[in-house]
Amino acid sequence: MTGAREALFAFAVTVGLGILIGVSFMATPVKFSAPSLDLPTALDVGRVTFALLSRVEWVLCAILVIVTALEWRSRPLRLACCLVLALLVAGQSIWLLPALDARIDLIIQGGVPAPAAYHQIYIVCEVAKAVLLLWLSSVSLWQMASYRGAP
Repeated sequence: MTGAREALFAFAVTVGLGILIGVSFMATPVKFSAPSLDLPTALDVGRVTFALLSRVEWVLCAILVIVTALEWRSRPLRLACCLVLALLVAGQSIWLLPALDARIDLIIQGGVPAPAAYHQIYIVCEVAKAVLLLWLSSVSLWQMASYRGAP
């Protein structure tokens, strides 16, 4: 990969990792521990937050896949990881978020949704994305360092 492509890749992957950690692993758990925030409000804020996160992830995944696909023969593992990442984002935004949104609507209206594993599946996907992004970021930053002759 050229230096400019590697820099774009490193930027997109590290920004994606930072946003994922900030939203999914920090802000969301803290929001639900705030005693003055009632559950329906917290869920509604979460719905809006994760809808925006999903759109941002689509853009970042597109950058990662396109940049990697330009030189896929020299980076087949990287491309495979980017495609798995894109599949996780697609699964979350096409299937999981709408299912979770329906449950939120029911809770906001005063109902109680039937037990389901959607939330646990979403968490597993978030952890998988974090692991992929961490690995991709590490490899990309190491590659950039080697361009500059760093140890």
